[in-house]
Amino acid sequence: MKVLKKINNNLSVVIVNFNSGDFLVECLDSLEQVKNEVNLEIWVVDNASLDTSIKKARKKYPHVNYLLEKQNLGFGKANNLALRQIKNEYILILNPDSQVLPGTLELMLNFMKENPDVGASTCRVEKADGTLDWASHRGWPTPEAAFRYYFLGDDSLYHLTKRPMSKAHEIDALAGAFMLTRKSVLEKTGLFDEDYWLYGEDLDLCFRIKQNGFKIMYVPEVKVLHLKGVASGLKKHSQNISTATRQSQLRAFNSFYETMKIFYQKHLEKNYPFFINWLVFLGINLKWALAKRNLTV
Repeated sequence: MKVLKKINNNLSVVIVNFNSGDFLVECLDSLEQVKNEVNLEIWVVDNASLDTSIKKARKKYPHVNYLLEKQNLGFGKANNLALRQIKNEYILILNPDSQVLPGTLELMLNFMKENPDVGASTCRVEKADGTLDWASHRGWPTPEAAFRYYFLGDDSLYHLTKRPMSKAHEIDALAGAFMLTRKSVLEKTGLFDEDYWLYGEDLDLCFRIKQNGFKIMYVPEVKVLHLKGVASGLKKHSQNISTATRQSQLRAFNSFYETMKIFYQKHLEKNYPFFINWLVFLGINLKWALAKRNLTV
């Protein structure tokens, strides 16, 4: 697939914020530094944050479109509030604990323009330690993929680890940390499924994008940095900087495992016999119970 050198386009960026501390401003700072690459329109949806993140953001970047909610709506529903108002064709879903590096938006937007068969794409989403966030390079969580991953240590299906990682290629699903898509695609597939409160909305949307005949692409030539887990407080590497309360951690933790069931019931259960489905739900429940002590995912 070719990438054009230069195409001027409008881009709407949607960021859902929940107690992200200074990371929200740092994310907006990174967008400010690359605003010459594209014509940016930024939307921040705040899920009733209790910290000072939204106050600081509004003070430093008053021109951003802010939607301030009175309760935590979750990821998908909050994104949908902005998505319903956006007129631009190109839309980027971005996490507040991410930083966009120079050149990323320009190249990714040009890539989408040159490849109209692509419904959504992502760049290399890199964690703080320099490793790839494999959630941005997903395969479908089929029973075979999950069994190989959790019991055999084989990640070739769950995270598609045998794909050519140095060049652009097709994947099954990407992460909402950096999800570049089109308004015209969302009009065909529908927005985020609000049955998911947190986690899985991106996987579900990717599934529907592919069902509608579009590709999901991974483009490693450019990258964003993603701290990951700041709002939920469920990642070991970010628990010491997360402002998540025990109550919000527990809700996010339960949602993580509920999401597995929701996605499987919606999209995979009908493809397998009863005893396979029974084993899948048993495995989810066991993993859920074993992980509850530490509240990490």
